[in-house]
Amino acid sequence: MSRTEQLTRTKGAEGRHPGRWLALSVLVLAVLLVAVDATVLGLATPALSEDLKPTGTQLLWIGDIYSFVIAGLLVSMGSLGDRIGRKKLLLVGATAFGAVSVLNAYATSPEMMIVARALLGVAGATLMPSTLALIRNIFHDPKERSLAIGIWGATASAGAAVGPVVGGALLQHFWWGSVFLINLPVMIVLVLVGIKLLPESKNPVAGPWDLFSVGLSLVGIIGVVYAVKQVATHGMGWEVWAAAVIGAGALYAFVRRQFTLEAPLLDMRLFKHRGFSGAVLADLLTVFGLSGLVFFLSQFLQLVQGRQPLEAGLAELPAAIGAVVTGLVAGKYARKYGVRGIVAGGLAAIGIALAALTVIHKETGYPLLGAALLIVGLGAGFSFTVTADVILSSVPKEQAGSASAVSETAYELGAALGIALLGSVVTGVYRDFTAPASVPGPVADAAHESLGGAVEAAKTLDPQTAQQMVGAAQEAFVDGLRLASGVGAAVLLATAVAAWFLLKGQELQEGIEH
Repeated sequence: MSRTEQLTRTKGAEGRHPGRWLALSVLVLAVLLVAVDATVLGLATPALSEDLKPTGTQLLWIGDIYSFVIAGLLVSMGSLGDRIGRKKLLLVGATAFGAVSVLNAYATSPEMMIVARALLGVAGATLMPSTLALIRNIFHDPKERSLAIGIWGATASAGAAVGPVVGGALLQHFWWGSVFLINLPVMIVLVLVGIKLLPESKNPVAGPWDLFSVGLSLVGIIGVVYAVKQVATHGMGWEVWAAAVIGAGALYAFVRRQFTLEAPLLDMRLFKHRGFSGAVLADLLTVFGLSGLVFFLSQFLQLVQGRQPLEAGLAELPAAIGAVVTGLVAGKYARKYGVRGIVAGGLAAIGIALAALTVIHKETGYPLLGAALLIVGLGAGFSFTVTADVILSSVPKEQAGSASAVSETAYELGAALGIALLGSVVTGVYRDFTAPASVPGPVADAAHESLGGAVEAAKTLDPQTAQQMVGAAQEAFVDGLRLASGVGAAVLLATAVAAWFLLKGQELQEGIEH
């Protein structure tokens, strides 16, 4: 071994943070809880509705406000962590997340629940970018960092799929508030261990935190995400157009303002880097495919095939398993076969799995569904992990928080778009089904709102008519699911081709950083 190699290895060993893997386990816990909390409420909704008796609009806000606030604040919180310290922001956020989880569990009215979910979103927004930015600063060896990001990415990808399983298991034994109380012991562990093991890091020349930019970011992202979700459930209306115009206008003003600030909230020049922009796009559309598939198969398994919530949650585990398996080895294979090959291959795998679901029908056996979920998980693990690594590697350490926030915002927007855009396809087809002529108008209207609404409305009809109406609704839903799968497949395969060109020449770092 040469003198230079010896010095490099010695320098790398000295730069390695002691207890870094235990610190990583703490960071991963935070990511897992934030991801699980995004989906765990779905199964608890019936029990929560019976207890709190929210209106339909209130129920939508209870379900959506958490992800709206997280998406709107991620960039701002990532930038704040760069300024005040990522460890400080993480520990404050974790403490708040635990405390607000108790408020969620014991909410006594729909209004209190909406406020509690919004506050949980604020706390969640402090956790996600802080965890990824701290990984960037704890792991100095690029190969170790790739593995750490792989574990982080696998956890983030798997969290959404694990949520229904956790929720189903808890709801079989406890009341709906238990899905929030599980956060408390985990956050206590995170804070106690984090104080001891996590190093502080910040950008020493970050400059002031621009509150006007924070407001523009929040209004812009919430406006756009709200508009997209409303299109999926209610179609185009004046309020959707208003939200879209206000959101797009705020985002345009946000971008323009960043170019005029000496210390921008988000350095827009990062997007001039082709690899960075390509990775963000691939990041967003990977989650687009994963979340859309998991969301609609949850309904298919329960409302079409009649599975119980826990059984449906367990049936979706192959997606989580696939994401974990490939997430752990993604960095290694990206170095061996190239970043663009792994990312494009991951996106293509998701596209092919979605294409396979264009032949789905009511009696489709689990082997096809399980295989599609597994392939989607494998593709997501490869693509999501490598793109997160590329995004972090493309910026200086001082900007790790801002870059992490971009990655996380892509994740949240991808999840919202996957459910909303593919949802609009499913809903558009579903609403055209024909109810039996003997069904009263109000009952038929309720049935056309959603498949869940059809199942509920059918309880007021005689058994034969109910069976006919639910059967027609299920067939329409499956027709919509087939078309949405085809649209999703086309989007993901086109993105795979785009990633192949955008990520040309992009490589992950080798060896020890100097």
